Amino acid sequence: MRTAQAYVHRQIYLAVLFVTIGFLALFFFFDAINEISFTSRNPVLQYTIVNALSYVAMLIPGHIYELLPIAVLIGTIFVMASMAQSSEFTILRTSGLSPGRALRSLLWIGALFGVLTFVIGDYVAPRTEKFAQNYKARFEGSITSGRTGAWMKESVGGNDRIVNVQQLTPTAEMRNLRIFNFDGNGALSDIVKAETGTFGQDGNWHLQKVQHTVLTGAAEEQLRIKREHVPSLYLQTEISQSMVASALLEADRMSAVELYQYVSHLKSNNQSAQNYEIQFWRKVFYPLSCLVMVILALPFAYLHFRSGNITSAVFGGVVIGISFFLLNNVFGYIGNLNGWVPWIAAAIPSVIYTFISLGAFVWLVLKR
Repeated sequence: MRTAQAYVHRQIYLAVLFVTIGFLALFFFFDAINEISFTSRNPVLQYTIVNALSYVAMLIPGHIYELLPIAVLIGTIFVMASMAQSSEFTILRTSGLSPGRALRSLLWIGALFGVLTFVIGDYVAPRTEKFAQNYKARFEGSITSGRTGAWMKESVGGNDRIVNVQQLTPTAEMRNLRIFNFDGNGALSDIVKAETGTFGQDGNWHLQKVQHTVLTGAAEEQLRIKREHVPSLYLQTEISQSMVASALLEADRMSAVELYQYVSHLKSNNQSAQNYEIQFWRKVFYPLSCLVMVILALPFAYLHFRSGNITSAVFGGVVIGISFFLLNNVFGYIGNLNGWVPWIAAAIPSVIYTFISLGAFVWLVLKR
């Protein structure tokens, strides 16, 4: 029986590898077309086709992370349906392979792919995508987020401070900074504008070409404005380089550790962290979806396939995988808009498909 299980496992590994390569080739093609068209629109940037293809190649680990649960589902369905059609699975059943033992065997495969998904999504993909973003920023000049950049808040001596960083260069230099300091009554006390800023080894910032505007006067009196220009200014802050980078990056490009740290920073400064919390819990639950996918695939081994019906089964797996991917994104948006508990919003898709897979297993395997 161990030999038979090793044979099944090997077939699933090869099928998942084949499906993953196929999807990656498709994604690579569309990403490359998009980036190559970008080179023709911006000839001044010297962003060549080779640079575009290098950038697209750096995005591959991120696509692997997104596609792996779907590839596990399609690959496992294909193997189960093929073995059912050729009566191989029937022979295994008559040799003593019970439904429970078959389920446990597939769960080991799902757990292996779940660990692989977690490693790629939390350690490999965030680093390669950041490297890709920095690589492209060499041609564009900087990393930015929208038109206004990144906004962060911190508490300094019990008073609020709001920091705006427009751009971050690949050399970790900040550009076009604005810092708004407030007094204990919540009134604006001074504004610091700097053309550039760097991160010191002690964690604080060194600002260059600074314009410092101080507002004085009681609330009922006319404000007096004092403005001065200084070549440099030393700013004590708890906002680290990783926080600035996190604020400029999209939440789904951050690792679970970075998301957790950024959520803690936002909560400590009484800021909304709903979107980042949902992304954090999605990072936690997404690898577990590989377990759900192998459970969904097992009932296909107990169906009777004629020639040509395997294509329909594989197509059904594609539809189920895409629907799971879409549902995972949709519930993230709905949970963020409606203020749902983050871990519930992130877990709902996996829970729904877990019940569907277990229901299909009980109905098609145990009750028939």
